[in-house]
This record gives sequence, C-alpha cells and structure tokens, in this order.
Amino acid sequence: MKRRDFLKVGSAGIAGAMAGTTGLITWTPRANAATISKTYYITNGFITMPDWTSVYFMGYSDDRAGLNVPATPITAQQGDTVSLTIVNTLNTAHSFKIDGVYDSGVINPGEEKRFSFVVDSAGTYLFYDGVNEPYNRVVGLHGAMAIMPKGSTTELYAGSATFVQQHFWVHNDIDPAWNEAVRRGRTPTDEYTPRYFTLNGQTSRPPGAPGDTDPAINSMVNPETALHGHVGDRCLVRNLNAGMCSHAVHCHGNHMEWLASNGVPRPSVWKKDIIRLDQNRGTMDMIYPFESPPDAWPPAPTGCYPMHLHDEMSQTAGGGNYMFGSMTDIFFE
Repeated sequence: MKRRDFLKVGSAGIAGAMAGTTGLITWTPRANAATISKTYYITNGFITMPDWTSVYFMGYSDDRAGLNVPATPITAQQGDTVSLTIVNTLNTAHSFKIDGVYDSGVINPGEEKRFSFVVDSAGTYLFYDGVNEPYNRVVGLHGAMAIMPKGSTTELYAGSATFVQQHFWVHNDIDPAWNEAVRRGRTPTDEYTPRYFTLNGQTSRPPGAPGDTDPAINSMVNPETALHGHVGDRCLVRNLNAGMCSHAVHCHGNHMEWLASNGVPRPSVWKKDIIRLDQNRGTMDMIYPFESPPDAWPPAPTGCYPMHLHDEMSQTAGGGNYMFGSMTDIFFE
C-alpha cells in the first residue's frame, strides 16, 4: 500500500487485534524483600494482523483460554523472590528463561512446574522460551521484567538519572511462514522475512484508519504504551527486543537520555534522538524528558509527537501497509 492510500484500509482490519498487555509500570518501594508470585499458562492460537492475515502465536498467558503476546510483565525489587508457576497446556516442550538470572529447564507437555529465584540486580530483563531458540521466542513466548533498586521509585539503578514514570516497550517482528512452521512442529527453513512489527503486542493505526481511536488495538493511543506527561516530567522507557531485527528508536520533540544497553549502564548519559536497540533479546533503557521542544517557537508546552523506528520496514504491515507498524505517540498535556 502506498502512503497516500492508507485510508482505503477496510474495517475488517480491526478483527483479531494483537493481544497487547500493559506497558505502564507502577511501583511503591518497600523496606523489606517480598515474594512476587505469578502463574503463566503456555497457550496458542491465531491473531489477525492489520492486513487481515491470520497468524499463529504462542504466549505466556494469564489463563488457559487466553493468548497474551507479550506476557503480562513482572515488576519486583532487588532482594525479592520471584515465585512462578508455569502450566504448559500444549503438546510440545517449552521453558522459562532469563539470561543470567534463571533457567527453568524443560517444561514437558501438560506439565505444571513451580520454581523460585531471587533477583539481585536492578535493571530490565526479557524472559522467554529457551527451547527451540529463537523460534518459540519470536512466535510469542516472551515478556518483560523490571527489577527496581531497593527503596527507590525514581531510578533505573542506584545513582542513575531519575524519572517520575516508567513504561515497557516490548518490540517484536513476525514472519508468518516461521510461525506456521512452528505450528506444524517443524524447524523453519526459509530465510527470515518479517512482515509485521509490533510494540507491546500491538501495531499502529494512522489517523483516519479503522480503529485509530481504539486503545485496545492501536499502539499510538494506548495509554499503557503512549507516553503522557507535562513539561517537567521525565519518563523512563525500558525497551526490550524479542525479535530478530535490530531497530533505531527515534522520538520526536526532545532527545532521549541514553542510560543503558543490554543491561550495561553507560559511563555517561548521552542525549540522542536515535538509539540502537539490538536484535535477539537486546535491551535499551532511556529517559524521555518532557521539556518544551527546543526547536519550537514560540515555546510549545502542549502537543503530540511520534515515536517511530528509523528502519523503514518496521513502519509497515504485510510488506507495504504504511503506518501499520511499530509506532506510538508522546503527548504533552
């Protein structure tokens, strides 16, 4: 689809929207460690993409009948114990893994597995299925975890630049041929060709397109994904990449403060308008400052600015439906 033709998309594109989950993080610090408990059900099903293509997915879901892609995130504090129950409802083996933190080992078909681990290091983590890597991960078995510094609500790690609110942005890219191969129990043999790009499990809907005002399907207006603030606010965004493609994250209005990449704090905080997010489990943490945009005259205390990725394919769906990809908005209120 050409850019000038995107308004022609029909209402059928709304059906079966991505099962996006919350990206907004709320947290109250505690003096003592606690146990954070969560149950995930490994489920599967089909989700309709913006161009009406039905694609197979698996997910760490909140119940047996649901399909959450990505999973509902985990938020804990340094020193907490994370206690998980994973129920594998499928007829294939899976697992739960966080690099450098915990690996459940194989969870067999029909098995219910309980395990616990202590989280020691503050930061941003991707959890995913380590079985049949990377295929099960890309097909939907992934989610985000934030570990807060002990006693703090305003830092990524002790001594970091501070913020007043925080979000997850979980990025993924989807090749339907790979997903179908996994559904059939095969190892994908075709060259990976991503055709859909999601942010917190949703795609964007450009103004005037069906569903453009619906936060249940549009990442541009979903308040869990879009950034909302007033001049003087500061928003931490925890970017995680479950997909196979690297990205160039670009925010309009102000430069981002680049705090960390792949779990490693930067020795100095740079202000950047584009920051790289590595493929295959990469993470990147940045703060978006709600400051009156320096290029606006007269000063503009309110307005709306986009976040999009500078790798152009990620702004499309189905190989050419422009502005139906990985985007959201930044609202100065």
